Amino acid sequence: MSTATVIPAEATTSLPDTRQGFGDVLRSEWIKLRTVRSTWWTLAALVGLGAGLTIVMCWGNAEWLASEGADESPGSFITWGMMIAQITAVVLGVLAVTNEYGTGMVRTTFAAVPRRGRVFAAKALLVSGVLFVVGTATALIGYFGGNFFLDREGIGMALEGDVLRSMYGSGLYMAGLGLLSLAVGTLLRHTAGAITITIAVVFVVSNMVALIPGDIGLFIERVMPGNAGSSVAVPVAFNPNLLDPWAGFAIFAAEIAVLMTLAAIALRRRDA
Repeated sequence: MSTATVIPAEATTSLPDTRQGFGDVLRSEWIKLRTVRSTWWTLAALVGLGAGLTIVMCWGNAEWLASEGADESPGSFITWGMMIAQITAVVLGVLAVTNEYGTGMVRTTFAAVPRRGRVFAAKALLVSGVLFVVGTATALIGYFGGNFFLDREGIGMALEGDVLRSMYGSGLYMAGLGLLSLAVGTLLRHTAGAITITIAVVFVVSNMVALIPGDIGLFIERVMPGNAGSSVAVPVAFNPNLLDPWAGFAIFAAEIAVLMTLAAIALRRRDA
């Protein structure tokens, strides 16, 4: 005859609650992100390229931009370095997820947090938040440094209107690229492959589609992620075919949302 085991009420109430809230997951992911050296090297490269190249380009072109023969606006140069710095946003977004797959740490993460959606959301929030802050700060550093040389030629730009929008727009674009890359990294789970594909789509394909003739080619050119998202990060775009800043960014955000949804579904269905 078997006997039932009765657990006293006071014993059950003393058991620790091992359920983890989103705040716990967020703190854990923040520790992982900030303790990896690649994060700091990537952010340093973002600042160096984004601000440094902007200052150099404004210094080197200020006299020409002030001349009568200039066929470009100073506004096209005031965030010039961010066009190159976007590579670092792609790298950071991909590494935020593929580093764990490469080391096998992802199994430990999912064992500790079975709700994988929380892990994915925490990574997305941290990557986008860090890139927005650093991207905006970088654009401002580039602006103040570059505008110094523009001012000397009498073509300085006030920090207002489209110029101001391009400062936080740069942060928004970097954050968006981070999310886009995070999604691609989650889908592919391979660092080199994810970085290569994302950079190819953002840089190479976005420019090559301009060779397609007619309205179809123009439409595809405008909605490519690199073209749609980047217009918000410049006061005056080099490419006159781009959409208006916020219309382009809305399309960019929709593309990110689709990829993030696919990545979240794949994360839940596939084995670690």
